[in-house]
Amino acid sequence: MDEDLIAVSVCFVVTIDGKNIGAFNSCEGLGCEVMIEQREVGGNNGMVLQLPTRLKYPNVKLTRPITKATADKIPMWLTSLAKGVQRKTATIEARTAMGEVIVAWGLTGVVPVRWTGPQFTLDSPKVATETLELAHHGFTGPGWGG
Repeated sequence: MDEDLIAVSVCFVVTIDGKNIGAFNSCEGLGCEVMIEQREVGGNNGMVLQLPTRLKYPNVKLTRPITKATADKIPMWLTSLAKGVQRKTATIEARTAMGEVIVAWGLTGVVPVRWTGPQFTLDSPKVATETLELAHHGFTGPGWGG
């Protein structure tokens, strides 16, 4: 039955060190890039060596309409950074409309780098949204070597 589930999700539920910070309707930036170093070898004019060096992880951007968690959970985490930055572990779960988890990603070394609140304008009524941007050191969990 699990192989019948497809990655059509309605929301992304995010937890930081096991504490639920709510559901988001947009998640961008999950991925990684292998950095390549090019080396020219003397006497070998037919090619340039492409050597993998390290992994690079883009920031993850999570967006949602303003919720109760906007006032409760996100500001508490952000203001705690004034006492010193402590990297956390995060889990992002893609869920169906029925709340069933399709896939989950674990992130290590998570720190918030940006929070953007809503923009209010009278000439363009839109849903008030917020965006949370997270930096991380990589993936964790089964299949990720963690």
